[in-house]
Amino acid sequence: MTRPGPKTKITAAPLDFTGWPEPGWERIVRFAEELVRVPKGVGAGEPFRLRPWQVDILKGLYPPVGAPRPGLVSRPRGPGKTTLAALLALYELFATGVVSPQVLVVAGTEQVARHTLKDACKMIELSPELNARAHIMKASLEVPQTGGELVTAASTVAALQGFDPSLLIIDELHTVSREDWEAATSVAGKRPHSLTLAISTPSDNQDSVMWDLVLHGRKHDDPQFFFKEFSAPQGCDIHDRDAWAQANPALGDFLAADGLLAVSKTMREAAFRRYRLGQWVGAADTWLPFGVWDKTAVDRTLEPGEKLCLGFDGSASGDSTALVACTLDGFICPIQVWRNPHEPGWRVPRRKVAETVAECFDRYDVLDLAADPWGWRTELEDWATEFGKRRVIEYNTAYRKRMAPATDRIYQALMEGTVTHSRDPVLTEHVGNAVADQTAQGAVIHKDKKMSPRKIDAAVAMIVAFDRATFHSKKHSKGRVVAW
Repeated sequence: MTRPGPKTKITAAPLDFTGWPEPGWERIVRFAEELVRVPKGVGAGEPFRLRPWQVDILKGLYPPVGAPRPGLVSRPRGPGKTTLAALLALYELFATGVVSPQVLVVAGTEQVARHTLKDACKMIELSPELNARAHIMKASLEVPQTGGELVTAASTVAALQGFDPSLLIIDELHTVSREDWEAATSVAGKRPHSLTLAISTPSDNQDSVMWDLVLHGRKHDDPQFFFKEFSAPQGCDIHDRDAWAQANPALGDFLAADGLLAVSKTMREAAFRRYRLGQWVGAADTWLPFGVWDKTAVDRTLEPGEKLCLGFDGSASGDSTALVACTLDGFICPIQVWRNPHEPGWRVPRRKVAETVAECFDRYDVLDLAADPWGWRTELEDWATEFGKRRVIEYNTAYRKRMAPATDRIYQALMEGTVTHSRDPVLTEHVGNAVADQTAQGAVIHKDKKMSPRKIDAAVAMIVAFDRATFHSKKHSKGRVVAW
């Protein structure tokens, strides 16, 4: 085994690719078969022979002309993902002809990113030709003859400063936030030719950068974006082996069918569909079924003078503070969500919140403002004095006998498509973050865990606003007089 640390000078002659195909997918296939060995699992130690489905990916990523800049491979969890990424990393370092190639592997944590480095190092150890021309360091890999290096980093702005990758590999994109994706991709593209490749299982949340990229890729209208999705047909039986094979082209090769069968009997259905069938289904305990929220989005804004109800869920510093409106016909539109910008000592700007509430009462016909009094009782009393006690009411969101039926009502409305919303990204995020417990009174939403950074305050305010709008809508309907 090669030990990390200081190395002696490389004495082997540079690899000679005379007579090989030009840099591209054909060269990768030959490079794999002649110079690389399988690092683990089925066929460990044998020449790396790419399967047809793997070659199809390479043809899209490394065509003779018109190579894409970014690419995304969405696939179920299983063997082969990290190994393929490691192969592409070695090809970039040894065989592309790029001057000073740099391979940067990033993930939600650097520990995850180092899985690819580990596989690449093992491949080098198994190949006398590559081992004689590489230096395996403690946390990186160097190829002095090409000036190449493979390094890893967490996908954060601070960790990604100073890199200039010719190949950027993003492992498990579903764990990477939009901000981190932007930070990672901002370091790529500095060279005339570079590739950003993300390989990941689906996310459990449609409010994710991966879902945005999947939707973009499914359009197949961007020649600069490569997209390949391995997924079982929506609605298939989880025990359908043809569906297994469609999502897992390695099934019966280096993925055992009996292993999938065993997992299907013990894993929750939503998790099995996501991790083993590559489907977008949301988390097992997500409040809304996946896709329901998107279907109820409309292009609409609030009109001055419109009758509406306001829902308010406040905090002091840690959580968000949300003010959400709902019209009498069930259109939901956030007024403002004040979020902690991750700054030490940040506090909710109470004066600005009060000004925004006043602006709403001035601009719209606010039937009532329903607010959770915790931490905001003084403001509620001031608003009641200013706007009227009948229009400012306390709404305890911790009281299940009230909150649970309200949650069930908006859930039913969303499922039936009788409520709409304005596509607000923060509200979408908070709705996607909400998980639900079933109680004797009905469903109650909450965060996925105590002190979770995945906020749901806007979703809570939405439920409150819809509940009050429903009340006033029924009240207006009962009071209507029809004459002939």
